[in-house]
Amino acid sequence: MADTHTETDSMGPVDVPAGVLYGPQTARAAANFPISGWPMPRSFIRALGWIKQAAASANKKGGRLPACVGDAIMAAAGEVADGDHDDQFIVDVFQTGSGTSTNMNANEVIANRAMQLLISGGRDVGQIHPNDHVNMGQSSNDVIPSAINVSAAVTIRNDLVPALTKLRDALSAKADEFDDVLKIGRTHLMDAVPMRLGQEFSGYAAQIDGAAASLGPIVERLCELPIGGTAVGTGLNAPRKFAAEICRRLSSVTSLRFVEASNRFAAQGSGDVAVMASGALKGTALAMGKIASDIRLLASGPRCGLGELVLPALQPGSSIMPGKVNPVMCESVVQVACQVIGCDAAITAGATGGVGGILELNVAMPMIACNLLAAIRLLTNVAEAFTDKCIVGLQANADRCEQLVEQSLAMVTALAPKLGYDKAAEIAKQAVETGQTIRQVCLVQGVLDESELADLLDARKQTGP
Repeated sequence: MADTHTETDSMGPVDVPAGVLYGPQTARAAANFPISGWPMPRSFIRALGWIKQAAASANKKGGRLPACVGDAIMAAAGEVADGDHDDQFIVDVFQTGSGTSTNMNANEVIANRAMQLLISGGRDVGQIHPNDHVNMGQSSNDVIPSAINVSAAVTIRNDLVPALTKLRDALSAKADEFDDVLKIGRTHLMDAVPMRLGQEFSGYAAQIDGAAASLGPIVERLCELPIGGTAVGTGLNAPRKFAAEICRRLSSVTSLRFVEASNRFAAQGSGDVAVMASGALKGTALAMGKIASDIRLLASGPRCGLGELVLPALQPGSSIMPGKVNPVMCESVVQVACQVIGCDAAITAGATGGVGGILELNVAMPMIACNLLAAIRLLTNVAEAFTDKCIVGLQANADRCEQLVEQSLAMVTALAPKLGYDKAAEIAKQAVETGQTIRQVCLVQGVLDESELADLLDARKQTGP
């Protein structure tokens, strides 16, 4: 048996590997784009399967497809959505900018699989054509951006938001747990006035809460689909109510409210919504990166750093220094934050006029899809890991925190209203020169009696209610 067989498309004959579900256009694209070895993301292929399934349903309902053909296409597209044929999606991310090659990859796989299903059921209706039947009423130019929106909306809502909610809840729990732990605040990396460790963690929880909240409006924008616009947004060859029926079915499958874009020309010609979504993801990454950086700094040491936090010991930290344990989960978060910023830069460039956004079509859509979905996946996974392997097991070193509060020169701030700024500065200078604490200098100089000093230097009172 030959390893290949010859098939024909509009450009002529082409060799296609034996036993595959894809056809000549996919084979051409695979040969043309040996660029990265990265296939389109799983969540994108799932969305593409859902769209093809919904389109077949609309075409069957409208009488444009025979019932048995429509049912077979729907069944095959459902298998694609479920991941049964992922090995058949071989086109590289860095392909034609419209994503036509991936759209045709799906059309060919679904068409050939639908014929298999019909034949195995004893029905032979002749060829199911990838363009005429599976792609009926569609264009790559409306299908691919719709698949980007669907896949991003679903993964943000179903995966990322729950992971961020879990992280926020864990940080909130630590804020409550650490509320009685007094510590020194720091600004410009220098000692500042006292605060409670719980207050610091309440700030972290609020950052994540704000990031998660910002994603809700983004999901709403992503739910506006350009489907039905076909080639340039005019809807040529798309039947009346076709887009509405696809949106209705997608809404049923995903429990999100998908609607037709208010202006298909904007939806197809620009990458604006992807840029907005990426911006929100970048903001989330920056919040997580800041929190992880703070935590690793507060946990530095354990003996020669700040040492205010104790991280869970997960793995040996050095190949040469026995007993060393590193803040590995924090470092993972920081690296993900850097990568998401890089994804955002690529998406932004891809949506820029003259680069990807040109006249009636954005021609960087596969790359935008890859980076957008990668950012969502990375943030989801690292939020889960950071919560489970770092935040939940995080401990406060209350003794160390108390020791640093007492040593801090910034404690003199509480004396300034009583003694005046200049006198307080003189006391701080004396503390530096003698190595004494603020309390010790005041007692030696007799500037305040012991009871009044104890009241003014009560760190708990300085942290507010």
